[in-house]
Amino acid sequence: MHTASRHFLRPTLLGTLLAASILVGCAAMGSAPASVANGVLTGPNGMTLYTFDKDMAGSGKSVCNGSCATNWPPLMASDSDKAYGDYSVVTRDDGKKQWAFKGKPLYYWVKDAKPGDMSGDGVNKVWQVAKP
Repeated sequence: MHTASRHFLRPTLLGTLLAASILVGCAAMGSAPASVANGVLTGPNGMTLYTFDKDMAGSGKSVCNGSCATNWPPLMASDSDKAYGDYSVVTRDDGKKQWAFKGKPLYYWVKDAKPGDMSGDGVNKVWQVAKP
């Protein structure tokens, strides 16, 4: 191989390998479990997410269990999910995992019928739409 060709290929090959390793690293990183729509957090299904004032931010747990969780289903996480940015994973009383935003567990409201509904905001003065 010609000397000039070898010198040209080496930086090109190194650049290609570097780009590939960056892409693999990005693919291995987690992704946010929620997105923002109309100024509020929404779950993967597009439904509004809420926080519960009785949950202590950063406590690592949810106090909404049993019948509370029937009405306010948690945004569940898998056992393999890891914290990502402002999102963390808390362990519920039943041992299952739930997503939290800035330390506050996230929930859906059973009476919201379609994406964009926010009928749970202000319920019993302790439920709030989750905002970024």
